[in-house]
Amino acid sequence: MDDQPAKPAPTGARAARKRQAVMRAARDLFLREGFGVGMDAIAAEAGVSKVTVYNHFGSKEALFTAVVAGAIDEPLTGGGTDGGARGGAGGGPDLARLVEAEGPDGLKAALMDAGRAWGGAVRADAEGRALRTLVATELPRFPELGHAWRAHGPVGHHPDVADALRALADRGRLDIPDLEIAVLQLYSLLVFPHMVFEQYGTELTEELSERLVVDGVEMFLRRYAPAP
Repeated sequence: MDDQPAKPAPTGARAARKRQAVMRAARDLFLREGFGVGMDAIAAEAGVSKVTVYNHFGSKEALFTAVVAGAIDEPLTGGGTDGGARGGAGGGPDLARLVEAEGPDGLKAALMDAGRAWGGAVRADAEGRALRTLVATELPRFPELGHAWRAHGPVGHHPDVADALRALADRGRLDIPDLEIAVLQLYSLLVFPHMVFEQYGTELTEELSERLVVDGVEMFLRRYAPAP
């Protein structure tokens, strides 16, 4: 792969607009043509130079990882890790409400609402599903994608959720010794079952989804309850 030397990504409003344009173009081309699409084509689709693409992402693997990470995280946060570039399903929970929830019962209720919103967002997000399928399809031809994904880590893939858990820990609402593990465990309890079912062409029933939310939140809060 024709990677470029790593250097700080450009900043500022103009740079943010260019980054969003690159993310939109890359997402559309990856979905249409797969990971084999060239960086020249992505730059042309975005209306920027190839140098600009590399200045922001450094390599095609890093760009692909950012696109897929955004596809996973955006519907789960109601926003987007790429500044709204995706324009996807949305519908995620208000994470500020989660952080600001009052008392144990308030935190439990906010987490349950988040779990319900996450399940609905995953079910509605056809584009994210297509990108996850694309990753599985392309890995045999491009194993470097797996390496780039692993290097990004759970906290990097889900920054908004990681920030919310970090804020709860900072406020003494939760005791989280390992944020990376906590993010994975929360998603494993409330999000990943929907993704597993959808990959097999089905989905969780509303009744089973609700049971997963109730039990999953109780398990998570028991694990990370602060010491009395």
